Amino acid sequence: MKKKLAVCLVCVFFLCLGVSAGAKTLKLAMDADPVSLDPHVQLSGGMLQYSHMVFDPLVRWDKNMNFEPRLAEKWERVDDLTMRFYLRKNVKFHSGNPFTAKDVEWTLERLKRSQDFKGLFEPFEGAKVIDDYTVDLVTKKPYALLMNMATYIFPLDRKFYTGTDENGQPKDLIAKTGPSFALSHESGTGKYTVGYREQGVKTEFKAFADYWDKKSPGNVDTIILTPIKSDATRVAAMLSGDVDFIMPVPPQDYARIERDAKSKLVTMSGSRIITFQLNQKRKPEFQDKRVRMAMVYAVNNQGIVEKIMKGTATTAGQQGPEGFAGFKENLVPRYDLEKAMQLMKAAGLEKGFECTMIAPNNRYVNDEKIAEAAASMLSKINIKVNLKTMPKAQYWDQFDAQTADIQMIGWHPDTEDSANYTEFLLMCPNKETGYGQYNSGNYCNPKVDRLILASQTETDQDKRATMLQEVEQILYDDAAFIPLHWQNLSWAGKQNVEIEQIVNVQNFPYFGDLVVH
Repeated sequence: MKKKLAVCLVCVFFLCLGVSAGAKTLKLAMDADPVSLDPHVQLSGGMLQYSHMVFDPLVRWDKNMNFEPRLAEKWERVDDLTMRFYLRKNVKFHSGNPFTAKDVEWTLERLKRSQDFKGLFEPFEGAKVIDDYTVDLVTKKPYALLMNMATYIFPLDRKFYTGTDENGQPKDLIAKTGPSFALSHESGTGKYTVGYREQGVKTEFKAFADYWDKKSPGNVDTIILTPIKSDATRVAAMLSGDVDFIMPVPPQDYARIERDAKSKLVTMSGSRIITFQLNQKRKPEFQDKRVRMAMVYAVNNQGIVEKIMKGTATTAGQQGPEGFAGFKENLVPRYDLEKAMQLMKAAGLEKGFECTMIAPNNRYVNDEKIAEAAASMLSKINIKVNLKTMPKAQYWDQFDAQTADIQMIGWHPDTEDSANYTEFLLMCPNKETGYGQYNSGNYCNPKVDRLILASQTETDQDKRATMLQEVEQILYDDAAFIPLHWQNLSWAGKQNVEIEQIVNVQNFPYFGDLVVH
């Protein structure tokens, strides 16, 4: 259903339409659009990309992996449990409401209620308002990643989201499905407001006239986002001039784009691991470590990287790539079909069994093709996989409901830390704490949980790395999941679009800083 977004920003919206003659419009095509306008409804790359457009974090990562001031101008350590943030003054939300420390306090409490974010913020006691522009973030114990977590805090307009909507529901309700005020309304401090949105068809972002960052070089006043699921169609749209910027770029089209004089390709090695999770609650066979190990040995992830990814990914045997604290050189990919068959026989399942698998078809690079290849590989050890793929918009509801025995998930740790993979993908699922929120395999090892929790308060980085490496070894020995590869990042655009200046290893392009000539 087409609808104008009612964000109570009528005056602001028309101010934004009154752009100068030099206004720049960017036609952007992505493989999918945000699932919601509520930044707390889902912890995913797509939603964090959206958050960086419409909201602003306290701090963000720069290209050198340092913390860059945003809504917080500076910060200082008060004691082992407290970091004090000094906030920018004269910042307005899209509603016109002033931004203050109370909005940070309110936002942190909402994050702690979010099913997806509560695991990240479980170590936090809360926020303490010192004055209108000073706020303390307080943790329950010394916490090694407090500043990393500040990159997730995109303050919301507490006044805008307070009260009840026309249906009598709280405006701050966090709803994954069904109607909610925050799902279709926004008021952030970011460069762009959402002027028009038709889910799955088009979202139009307009520059906010009262945006605080006057030093930003960005000169794009309007961004028209069109989700194009098909890789071929997305690339064709750019090469024909229908769009100016696309992400991601399918590996099979890298050379084609590089040959086009009007286009340019930008790539970067990434840390997003692509995996399959094996649901031990749904499928009793997966409770046998020999079966899980057989499946790991049966999936030729090097072959997937070479043939499907065209060499534009790095084969993985563990969660975090080289350079991450938990990385261990000995945890290598282990394709061995003969060994896989021996393990199935040892488990008394040489005749195999049947199971189901789901995967998205527009979330990760070549996700559908990868799932099809993996299903074919598992058939060689007599595991018949009934595969169903679907668009990202439908996939996450199915994933959360654990509707299949095998489910695909990719994960980039936005904290840039090894523990983040395990906190969400492999800790024992716990709805109260939020740990294991995306552990659809229902893998549970109390020792892993103890090590991850201990790593949160260990400030000696060498000792912390030892803990995280032990976790990776346990997961490897347990065949806790099927690792595939770390996905490279890729973007392409017209020659007049300064892509290189706004992209990063987190894959959160800072569109507010984008320059188009």
